[in-house]
Amino acid sequence: MKPDATRAIQQGQVDDLTLLSDHRNPSAEGWRRLYEHRFEPLFFADWERPVFLHFAVDPERLQPSVPFPLDLRDGKAWVTLVAFTMRGMRPGFGGRVSRWFLSPIATHPFLNVRTYVRVNGEPGIHFLTEWLPNRLAAILGPIVFGLPYRLGALDYHHAPEDDEPLRGRIENHGDGTALSYEAEIPVPAHFAPCPRGSIDEFLLERYTAFVAWRGGLLGYFRVWHRPWPQVRVTADVRDEGLLTHVCGAAQWAPGMTCTLAHFSPGSGDVAMGRPHFLTQPTQS
Repeated sequence: MKPDATRAIQQGQVDDLTLLSDHRNPSAEGWRRLYEHRFEPLFFADWERPVFLHFAVDPERLQPSVPFPLDLRDGKAWVTLVAFTMRGMRPGFGGRVSRWFLSPIATHPFLNVRTYVRVNGEPGIHFLTEWLPNRLAAILGPIVFGLPYRLGALDYHHAPEDDEPLRGRIENHGDGTALSYEAEIPVPAHFAPCPRGSIDEFLLERYTAFVAWRGGLLGYFRVWHRPWPQVRVTADVRDEGLLTHVCGAAQWAPGMTCTLAHFSPGSGDVAMGRPHFLTQPTQS
C-alpha cells in the first residue's frame, strides 16, 4: 500500500511535502515505513523536552543482552538514556470515546534506556529498560508492545528559559536506587536538525523500535516525527545505581561514561504505530 503524503498535512505533522520528498532523510524514510501499513498510526502524542545521554560501550559485552544485531558506529555500540515527557496521547481513530479511554495513560514522564540495532537492513532501537510512574501503562506496555517497563518516580526540570541547568532524578520503585543528571545548554543555543551522516543523526534519528515479548516472540513498532531540533549539551550523570536494573548492565555498564548528550525542545503530533510480529530472520 503506497502511503498518501497528504495525510501528514491533514494531521498537522508537516506544513508541506518538502520534508517527505527527501529520500535520504531518516525522518522521511521513517514516515514511509510507518504509513505503508493499513490502520497506521495507532496513536499521536507530544514528546516534550527530551534530554539524550549517550554512552559508548563494548559491543561484545552488550550483544548477549540484546536479541537483535547491534548497529555499530566506528566499531562501537551505544546505549542512550532518554528523559522526556509524553503529553496528550490520543488515538489515531475513534474520536472522543477513544480519547477518553486513553486519558488515564495519556500524560506522564519516561526514562528510556535504549541501544541501537539493525534488523533485516532497517536501523532502529531496542529498549533495554524503561521507567515510568503510571501503573496502568506499566501493565499494558509489556503485554501490548513488548516494552520492558518498570515503575519509578521521575522528576524532571527541563526548562532552559529559567536560566538553570537541565536536571532530572529517577528512582526505582521499591528499593530507591536512583539516577540523576544535570546538563548545561550552550549560550546562545542554536537548535537545528542533525547534520547529515553525523553521529548525532545516528543516535537521534531512529523511527523503528524492535521489541521482544516474554516468551521470546520478536516484533517491532514504528514512530514518526519531524527531525529533532537539537543542540549538544554538557552533561554530568550521577547516582548511577538505577542502571543496575537495566538488562545485562553488570556485563556492559562498568566503566562507561557519558561522552555525548543532546537536548531538544521536543516534537508535537508524534505518530506511533501498532505492534507487528517479525516473520523474517533478524539479520543485520
